[in-house]
This record gives sequence, structure tokens and C-alpha cells, in this order.
Amino acid sequence: MEYREYGRAGKEVILLLHGGGLSWWNYVDAARRLSVDYHVVLPILDGHAGSSTDFTSIEENASKLIAFIDERFGGSVLCIGGLSLGGQVLLEMLAQRRNICRFALIESALVIPSRFTHAMIRPAFGSCHGLIRRRWFARLQFRSLRIRPELFEDYYRDTCGISKENMIAFLQANALYTLKASAANGCARAFVFVGGKETPAMLKSAIHIHRALPGSRLHILPGMYHGEFSLNHAEDYVNTTLKILSDSPC
Repeated sequence: MEYREYGRAGKEVILLLHGGGLSWWNYVDAARRLSVDYHVVLPILDGHAGSSTDFTSIEENASKLIAFIDERFGGSVLCIGGLSLGGQVLLEMLAQRRNICRFALIESALVIPSRFTHAMIRPAFGSCHGLIRRRWFARLQFRSLRIRPELFEDYYRDTCGISKENMIAFLQANALYTLKASAANGCARAFVFVGGKETPAMLKSAIHIHRALPGSRLHILPGMYHGEFSLNHAEDYVNTTLKILSDSPC
């Protein structure tokens, strides 16, 4: 597994799992700030630029991350955060290993499947995937995602590095993911974040996750769109994370 690390070894560990089509830079500002007090690891999910492995499934990504934690960190870490596809992988990790972490930060994770979206992904990318390497088209996509402008070069480079089949595979997996009942057996204190301006399906998913995970807390972020919390508001994301990890109200 490919990953980036911040902070000194020996400190308590935080893993942050990026969104689909993004990469480790999803959390780079947060990682730099958190590395003052923690050892932060930013894995690259399968099928993404920088990974040597094709994407197969959310379940397989979760299993590999659990094996990585077993090998490097003795079977559990302090905290795991995940955005969108990364949030789905995190939920799957909670379902597969109940004590994989003590805190789980789940941001904008879809758990209401859409067979229509799944069916449309392959024909849509079959017709437009070739445009991804054109900067003008990439800029249009980038603006639609509402990611802060200084991350465009990272986005463009890594989007160009994702194969058509991998892009289709993880987008289809994202569209069909369902929360496993076993996730409710996890030991982690779960915090669910969703933007107040996200789609109805995403808002419903956040409520479903909150209700399914005993003791979880739901945060609907006013005025925010999909992924904006960790991508565009790293300082607020870090401050919220630090409050959670210090067991303070937030």
C-alpha cells in the first residue's frame, strides 16, 4: 500500500482516507497541522494515482487497510477519518474489525444505493473520459467540485493518472455501497459530518449512518457542499478533530 506520513513515529496514529478521484493531498493541510501532536498517515486508495493496484471493491480496500494497520500499528489506531469513498471504506473497516480505531470521522459517505447512477457511469465515462486530460475540461470539473483553487494542479495531475476502468470501478462501487449491519458493533466513537447543501441522498445517508451507529454524533455543516469540510476548511477540520480526540464537547 502506498501512503504519505507526517509527524514522528511513536505518537498516536491518525489515518485519513481521501475521496474518490482525489489522493493523499485531500488531507495534506490537515495532516501538517495534526502532525504536531500525532503521527498522521495518508493512504492512497487502490485504483488512484500513486497506487500500484487496480480498484476492486470498497470491501477489499478496507481489508488491505486493516492488514496495513495490523502490520504497522499493532492492530488498531487512535482515529480514522474518511471523505466520500474514503468514508465508505472507513465504514467498511468498522464493519470488518470492531476495534480498528477509537474514533471514526465519517464525512459525506453515501450509503443509499442508486442503481440508476451505477448504470449511467460506464456510458458517461465512455463518451467523455478522453476529455479528462484537457486542462479546460479538467477546470470545469474541478470548479463543479468546489475545491479550493490552489489544489487544481494536484487534482489535474492525479485525475490524468487514473485509468478509465479504475475510474468507472470506484464510481460504480461508490454508487452501490450499503452500510453493513456489523458496523453497529464497532467500538469507535463515530462522528458523522455532512454539508448542509449536499444532495438529499447524501443528507439521508448521514442520518442513516448516525442512526445505525450507536452513540454516534451527527454534524450538518451549514452552507457546505460535498467534501468542503476537509478540503476547503482544514483549520476547522483540525480544530474539530482535536476537540474530539481530547474528549471535549464539539
